[in-house]
Order: sequence, then structure tokens, then C-alpha cells
Amino acid sequence: MSSTDAINLVIGIAVLALILYRQMQVRPVRASYRLPLILAIIGVVELTQFLDHNHNRHDATLIAALAGSLVLAAATGAIRAVTVRVWIHGGQALRQGTWLTAALWIVSLGLHLGYDYLVDGKGSQAGIGTASLTLYFAVTYAIQRLILQARAQRIADSGQQDVSRLDTSTRLR
Repeated sequence: MSSTDAINLVIGIAVLALILYRQMQVRPVRASYRLPLILAIIGVVELTQFLDHNHNRHDATLIAALAGSLVLAAATGAIRAVTVRVWIHGGQALRQGTWLTAALWIVSLGLHLGYDYLVDGKGSQAGIGTASLTLYFAVTYAIQRLILQARAQRIADSGQQDVSRLDTSTRLR
């Protein structure tokens, strides 16, 4: 593993830790895409650096690995969104991840790196999986957020106040 791969992996794990921490807190469902945008910018920079250092690697396998990984990111984000509790309290949509949400984030990381290993890795020093890790997080997080916003809107439109069957008064303290 090259030093760039190691740095990308450390950045990816730090991003995952931040996301997990934020996912487990009760937070408003927002329409802001600031975090996914920041992650996407960092991810594109990391991917560009990888491609610059591996200029001979612009082949079909690399493109397939990246495209497949981003499709996997969208799918895992959609699946994970179902595990997040969403409810209305005081007229505001709130959300909180569950232990299953956290577990699926970790599984998602494993799927991303495993997919890279199967498609492009197998012992090579290529590292597209670690180079695209932050971009993967940007896509999966954005898809999850889009679905949570749609769920929150549907709940608000239906007039329900507490669809998660949580005691929100104790959960918000």
C-alpha cells in the first residue's frame, strides 16, 4: 500500500467516524447538502491525484470499478435510509440513525473496498478503492439524505406527529 493509499484510507475512516457520530444523534432533517458537497470535492481531488499518479491506468477496468462503486454507493445509501428513524416533533422533521444504520455504514465501507478488490485489486497497487473512498461517501450520504427528506416531507404532508413510535420528549433532552 502506497503512502497516498494509506492517507486516503485514513481520511476515509475519519470521515466514516464523523458520519457515524452524526448519524446516531437526533438531528433535524435538512435540505442542506454542504457535507456531501465538501466530501465530493475532497473525493474528486483524491481521485484526480490518483489518476495523475497512475496515468497508465485509464482503462476499462478502472472505469468499471469506479462506476460500479458509485452505483453501490447509491444502493447502500438507499437501503440505509430505511433504517433511520424519522418523525415530526414541534413541527420539525427529526431523524436519528439506529444501530442497524451504523452497522450498514460499516458494511458499506467493506462492500466498497471489497468490490474494488474483486474488480481492480487482487493484490495490485492500484488503489482506486481508497482513492475514491471519500467520493463514495459523498454519493452514499447524499442519496440517504435525499430519501430521508422525501420521507420527512411525506410524514409532514400526512399530518402525523410521531411516526417512529419514539417518545420524542425524552429523546430530545
